[in-house]
Amino acid sequence: MSSRPPDDPPPGATPPPPAEDAPDDGSLHPPDHPPGGIPSGLVLVSTPIGNLADIALRALATLRAADLVLCEDTRTTARLLTAHGIAARTMALHEHNENARTAQVLALLRQGRRVALVSDAGTPLVSDPGYRLVRAAIAEGLPVSGVPGANAALMALTLSGLPPHPFLFQGFPPPRQAARLSAFAALRAAERAGLSATLVWYEAPHRLAETLADLAATLGDRPAAVARELTKRFEEVRRGGLASLAAHYAAHAARGEICLVVAPAADEAAPEADLDALLRAALATHRLREAVAQVAAATGLPRRQVYARALALNGAPEADSPSA
Repeated sequence: MSSRPPDDPPPGATPPPPAEDAPDDGSLHPPDHPPGGIPSGLVLVSTPIGNLADIALRALATLRAADLVLCEDTRTTARLLTAHGIAARTMALHEHNENARTAQVLALLRQGRRVALVSDAGTPLVSDPGYRLVRAAIAEGLPVSGVPGANAALMALTLSGLPPHPFLFQGFPPPRQAARLSAFAALRAAERAGLSATLVWYEAPHRLAETLADLAATLGDRPAAVARELTKRFEEVRRGGLASLAAHYAAHAARGEICLVVAPAADEAAPEADLDALLRAALATHRLREAVAQVAAATGLPRRQVYARALALNGAPEADSPSA
């Protein structure tokens, strides 16, 4: 997280008063006092993605009032709490212990306790733990609410210069290349069936160059952006085609937290060219028959047609073509 302090307000500055004709209907509340006070139940609290100043006033009030703060990593959350002078009981909730912790947390919620859930950075549950707990609380009819705030995927989308909606957030791509290519091929098939959306992923820095290259091979060399270390001291948004971005990060290893944004598919290319791109990507990591099966499943094309094209790309005879 960034150590930059929040901007100081001008000397003597005061918040502007509400308009005189603002209705007194309970819709305006002092910033530290949400409607009805801090609610009991499970509250999903969004936290900064890098700059400690990027936290809502209501998030701070909720954390101060919480009987328990569930954290992905208690050490990370401790830095946030300390920076804002909050003393709170914390407990780790992560992917390895979420099932075991859920029963304990549900018992507290049944007693009317206030439990805040935070991730290390950003909006809880978005590629972070907590989904199973939320589902269990909802199933029991226990109150679940949230405090909005920072989200890296949305910030990357808005900074990318690519169409902001519709968009499709995909979380992290599979770490293994074979599974990653298969996932991208399935996404490409969905685009041919009518999907048109800007695509957003998170990615680990040591896999970034390979993932960009796989995307270029599978989706085509379309516009993209790599957003790195958002809101932090070394924030960077690099825009370009997938192939050029792949080449850049192959030569210059990325560091920090990464968001990857890819433009929607353009007007469809010729089916043969599209099939060739998918086959070349699959053949790079699979044997012939495995590549054919993968591409046929992703495209919906007859297996015989895909096999014949794969043999042509390999320069091999078609004598052993399988039955359709």
